[in-house]
Amino acid sequence: MTNEGYNDEADSTLNTEEDREILKKALDEEKAKAEVNLAGWQRIQADFINYKRRCEQELSETTQFSNAALLLSLLPVLDDFDRAFNSFPAELSRQDLGWVEGIRMVERKFRTTLERLGLSRIETAGKSFDPRLHEAVRQGKGKEGMIIQEVEQGYKLHDKILRPAKVMVGNGENTVEEE
Repeated sequence: MTNEGYNDEADSTLNTEEDREILKKALDEEKAKAEVNLAGWQRIQADFINYKRRCEQELSETTQFSNAALLLSLLPVLDDFDRAFNSFPAELSRQDLGWVEGIRMVERKFRTTLERLGLSRIETAGKSFDPRLHEAVRQGKGKEGMIIQEVEQGYKLHDKILRPAKVMVGNGENTVEEE
């Protein structure tokens, strides 16, 4: 019987080592699956964070620029105010006329309201021509590349160009005389 008992012990040891190898392989496979699942989860989490950030940015931009079309349609009204004030005879400007001052107050209030919404003028006086901000409509005598006259005021909404300023740019003539 000792022989038979010895064989049983050897078989059980063999089975245990085989079982250990099988279990070790199964454990390694499960660890690999867990790592793949973890990596996938981390990618999905990063994608979700990026998606959430993009949605928040788009919402912010949509809110910020939702009035762009409305503001663009109001720019001709600002142009009309400017033309009206520039065409007033000098004697009307010097007289103390209530209706003239009333129109000026309406224009200031209108401009202030638009500025609170993020509208701002594009500066042109004494500036060099920048194609991102200005649209050259003519050239004239003056220092090359410098704006010599504003034809139509340009506007930005926050940091985006709503309407470029239309300007006359110097062509380089008479620069020697000016210097």
